[in-house]
Amino acid sequence: MNRIKVVNDPSELVSAFRAVDTDLKREVFKEVAACWRTAQEIEDKFGADGKLAIRLFNKMKLVETRWQQPPEGSGQKPVKAYHTYYSAFHINTSCSVYEISDVIAAAGMLEKDFKKIEKKILDMIGEEGMFAGDVADELKVSQTMLKSLVKRSAKFDYRGHRIEPHEDDE
Repeated sequence: MNRIKVVNDPSELVSAFRAVDTDLKREVFKEVAACWRTAQEIEDKFGADGKLAIRLFNKMKLVETRWQQPPEGSGQKPVKAYHTYYSAFHINTSCSVYEISDVIAAAGMLEKDFKKIEKKILDMIGEEGMFAGDVADELKVSQTMLKSLVKRSAKFDYRGHRIEPHEDDE
């Protein structure tokens, strides 16, 4: 089935920009576009970074999941498998130049600089999470920049008006 990802919020562009920004992510994305793959199969083929890519795709809602049953009598537990959810993007958004500059800056930020900000956010929110407005104020960034940074990270997510650690449900 062909599904189209409609992008209405400018910060969602970060997902489109970052989903395939490295050779490894492109290869993992191609792998799950071709057929259903478990995180373990991805990790076996692409290493720990491949598994992290799947986690990021899942957070970005670019892959769908289903439980695969193990062979009968094997004693193994069912495992989650991943497959691409969308076959196309439809970008339908408008925003100010200031907002789009925040989105592009977050998407194009050097990895080392992003990791520093990501760590700051993780330290701030702890295990309990934190109100997004307080995080933006403390970092001295706009709400658009904060949303874009959250979209880029596989380690935390928005839950209502709060930023909380991302829970991997694998």
